[in-house]
Amino acid sequence: MKYNFRPTTKIHRAVSAYTNYDAIIAQLKQEIQAQSMNVITIENYPIVNEQEIKTSLIDRLSPQLIVHTDDILIDRAQLETMIAGNLTQDRVFGVMSHHQFKDFIDPAKLKQVQAAIALAVASNELVVVYGVGASVVTPPDLLIYADLSRWEIQTRYKSGMFSNWQANNAGEDPNRMLKRGYFFEWRLADKQKKRALPASTYVLDTHQAGNPIMVATQDYLAGLAEIAQQPFSLVPFFDPGIWGGHWMQETFDFRKDEVNLAWSFNGVPEENSVLLDFGEAQFETPGNNLMFFTGEAVLGERVFGLFGEEFPIRFNFLDTVGGQNLSLQVHPKLSYLQDTFGAHYTQDESYYILHVANPDAKVYLGVKNGVEKADLMQALKEAQTGETVFDDQKYIYQQTIKKHDHYLIPAGTIHSSGADSVVLEISATPNRFTFKLWDWERVDLDGKPRSVHLEHGEPNLDMRRDEDFVKRELVNQFEVIDEGEGWIEEKTGLHKMEFIETRRHTFTKTVLHQTHDSVNVLNLVEGQEVTVESLDGSFAPFVVHYAQTFIIPEAVKQYKITPTGPSAGQECKTMKAYVR
Repeated sequence: MKYNFRPTTKIHRAVSAYTNYDAIIAQLKQEIQAQSMNVITIENYPIVNEQEIKTSLIDRLSPQLIVHTDDILIDRAQLETMIAGNLTQDRVFGVMSHHQFKDFIDPAKLKQVQAAIALAVASNELVVVYGVGASVVTPPDLLIYADLSRWEIQTRYKSGMFSNWQANNAGEDPNRMLKRGYFFEWRLADKQKKRALPASTYVLDTHQAGNPIMVATQDYLAGLAEIAQQPFSLVPFFDPGIWGGHWMQETFDFRKDEVNLAWSFNGVPEENSVLLDFGEAQFETPGNNLMFFTGEAVLGERVFGLFGEEFPIRFNFLDTVGGQNLSLQVHPKLSYLQDTFGAHYTQDESYYILHVANPDAKVYLGVKNGVEKADLMQALKEAQTGETVFDDQKYIYQQTIKKHDHYLIPAGTIHSSGADSVVLEISATPNRFTFKLWDWERVDLDGKPRSVHLEHGEPNLDMRRDEDFVKRELVNQFEVIDEGEGWIEEKTGLHKMEFIETRRHTFTKTVLHQTHDSVNVLNLVEGQEVTVESLDGSFAPFVVHYAQTFIIPEAVKQYKITPTGPSAGQECKTMKAYVR
């Protein structure tokens, strides 16, 4: 079965791309000489391989003075004190940082470095400044921004070869590294990127070790603007997990040598990358740059006004075929999330059942009728200490599932996806705030106990979400909205407490779609192939294969989807999500 692991978006603007260090160095040397430049600045996002950039690029420019941003910063002990309240002692959770890069500059050190740079420039020497926040050191003659997407960053955390910014913690528990990234490092770096990247001359793709790609910033930003006017898919990221299954490995014929694949994050611009096809080069860049620099076109004026530069909808797969149950968990209510972690909105979600491998497969959703919170929490606490095994049959409502069911999970609802199924999870984007309540006595793939968060879970459990409520309001809330020859449109959720609307289209012929003044996120949940087309020729036909997630920017307004190729004339289904 076809599945596009590296989807690209064709950029029609003619550009010059420099596709290795030799080409990059040749171009920079030419500009330095032609324009009599003295100060070259290479600013990077945290976890970009700075040592590679120094050895393979900076040293080969033969500067007389090299400055790293560590040279202007406060000492690390002082920095750790300043961010201790953000990092907390918890392995998983922190509090959102509102720091800026300038908060960590030592004025005396900065003054000393600037004096050294001024002296070198007066002697007509070449100076290279590099590192996170490098553009604040001194005005550059030429600025390059070196970038990296967050899923690649997380891969590097796990490699044991990289440290968090200003942490010297390579090889530390990846969960703690991710926490530092999510709650502190990325918040700081994103603010700095939004200032530095548009002011740069070039942008550098550093995803492939030893093989960077450099394009002019004006071409790069124009490329993002093109993407914001047409359908596109992000580069999916797959990850194993203790409960993971084998459906994705078998269905996509992919990474079969690994223990399992639990997750596929395939519709999360904050995490995933996007590939710009410039013809002579495929340029990989963080998907969240689309939001930083073309956010209103992608989301639409209304949704951008609600969420700003945050992409609000998340699609991902949970594969437990031949695997295990997910942890029993709950997501925080909005007021708790804002008060405790400083985040803006919570992870309301839903499970759309893409595949069922066992007729007894089930979903855990809500509590049994009559269960009291005190009794539930006492049982969970005893299970956490190992005194007993948690009796899920006694406390948690469970329902046998079938393909194409849709289960709605507003924040505060206890839930879990059971073994032997594949779930398309459709949810709000925040993905760090899952409070595990019971984890079936497991340790993680790294051999460490999986974190349980009863202290956070208890105040967020809504005991009104019992069996009666679940059956009445959260299971298969299908409603026919419209139909025509060869197609039917159904509303499937989400719950009235959730801001996402989901629509399922079942069709054998062309279906006309509206964006509803919102970005649309879709997945082909049935059928081998469909083609997305413009009504006015404003974008090229976009081919989608089974299980592929794709995004339609609000700027598109209208589009049509048709079964094509092996699916021509056959029944297909798409799931579409947008902001109400």
